[in-house]
Amino acid sequence: MPKLGMEPIRRAALVEATIHEIGAQGSLDVTVGAIAKRAGMSSALAHHYFGGKEQIFLAAMRHTLTVYGAEVRGALAMAKTPQERVEAIVRASFSNSNFRPDVIAAWLNFYVLAQTVPDATRLLKIYQARLRSNLVFALRPLIGERAGELASNIAALIDGVYLRQSLVKAVPDQSGAARQVLDYLDLELERACDE
Repeated sequence: MPKLGMEPIRRAALVEATIHEIGAQGSLDVTVGAIAKRAGMSSALAHHYFGGKEQIFLAAMRHTLTVYGAEVRGALAMAKTPQERVEAIVRASFSNSNFRPDVIAAWLNFYVLAQTVPDATRLLKIYQARLRSNLVFALRPLIGERAGELASNIAALIDGVYLRQSLVKAVPDQSGAARQVLDYLDLELERACDE
C-alpha cells in the first residue's frame, strides 16, 4: 500500500534530482531513469507522478522560478528606497539558491526547452515580464521614462552573466556577479543625473 503523504515528498525529490542531473550533464539530455535513480526511486514511479520527461522538466522549471520569486520578494520586503529595490532584485538573482552550478545549467537548458515547448515558453515569458515589471517599478522614480529601457538592459545583463558563468567551469562568484550588474546600474544613474 502507498504511504499517505509521500507524493509531495517524492515529487520534490524528483524535481531536485532533475535540476542536479541537468547540472551534471550540462544539458536536457538526461533520462527519466537517471533522474529517478538520483531521487532514490524507480523510473516507473517518476512516470507515475509526472507522466514523462517534459513534465518533469517543466516541474523543475516551476520550482526554480518559485525559489527565485521567493528570494526576490524577501529581498524587496527589506528594501526602503527605489535604488535599494533594484539592488535587491539584482542580488536575489545571484543568491546562493539561484546562482549555483546546477541551477545555472538548469536555467540555460530551460531557455533551450522554451524554444520548442509552449508551456516552457509561457513560464519564461512570465519570469521575464515579472523581472522587467519589478525593475521598471523601482527604476521609474530614479530615471523616469528611461526606466523601461534600463530595466531591459539590466535583465539582459543578468542573463548574460548566467550565460558567461555556464561557459566557465569555475565556482560562481555571487557577489562579483551582482557587482557587475550593479556597476552598470551606477553608471546609468550617474548618466541620468548628468543629463
